[in-house]
Amino acid sequence: MWTFLAFISALCLGFYDISKKIALRDHPVVDVLTLSVCFSAVLLSVPLICSRFCPAMMVGTPFYVPTMDLQAHLFTVLKSLIVLSSWVCAYMALKHLPISVVSPMQATRPMWTLVGALLIFGERLNTWQWIGVCIALGTILAFAFFTRKPRSYRDYRDLRINRYYVALALAILLGAASGLYDKYLMRRYDHNAVQVYYTFYQAVMMMGVWVIEYVRHPRSPRVISFSSFLPIALISIFLIISDNVYMLALRDPDSLIAVVSTIRRGGAVIGFAYGLLFLKEENPLPKVLCMIGIGVGLLCLAFGA
Repeated sequence: MWTFLAFISALCLGFYDISKKIALRDHPVVDVLTLSVCFSAVLLSVPLICSRFCPAMMVGTPFYVPTMDLQAHLFTVLKSLIVLSSWVCAYMALKHLPISVVSPMQATRPMWTLVGALLIFGERLNTWQWIGVCIALGTILAFAFFTRKPRSYRDYRDLRINRYYVALALAILLGAASGLYDKYLMRRYDHNAVQVYYTFYQAVMMMGVWVIEYVRHPRSPRVISFSSFLPIALISIFLIISDNVYMLALRDPDSLIAVVSTIRRGGAVIGFAYGLLFLKEENPLPKVLCMIGIGVGLLCLAFGA
């Protein structure tokens, strides 16, 4: 069952990426992230309010949000800090480093999650799961390295350690740590409660980031039409569903974070297909081969589970 939930999460994550790509065409990154997270908080406030004022109606349903003690709230705040810190470091690195360096490095994130799962949680994959993980991650890494050609020798000439490479390394490690931390939380707390409060805390933090960004770079507020807001709303909806079933999958005692994280990364197939079919992106052959490779890897994971 947890494998099926991981596939549902990957599917929603793929449509989340498409919605984000559409929304970012006309709006700044910080605005889209802040508005989408705040809209998610508004949506998730409905089951929270109902659970507090009409508990008899909500108990026993998949939408019930139980209360959390202070320790659980502190752990949830830490999760929000980890995710937001990873975002900030990733955007800082992407702004100041060549994309031909950033993209291949970010593609290694699931590998670090796998290493953490083996060392920290002592997970053991069977033969088919190992084959699936190696094929899926190997395909993603190959695609990242061989399709991101450097614009010039200068892109790779100066690789000395500086703050932006440190930021990139932190973004990768924090992203992997977030997945491992999710498994820790799901073994101890209700997934609905973690998701709701994590989203609220993240919304508050993103509002702080937005205010700082606005103060540093003042600009006239833009009126967002319904057609422009629709993809932002879809970002929230797909992310809520993806995170919920992802956390539900991790609650299963038999679930493996190494497998779940790899399956979620397989959601990139949806983005590849969208780019090829609707955006008519160039150089389609590597993307098609990547989709096939990821698909074969995911089938092996499903068979192994």
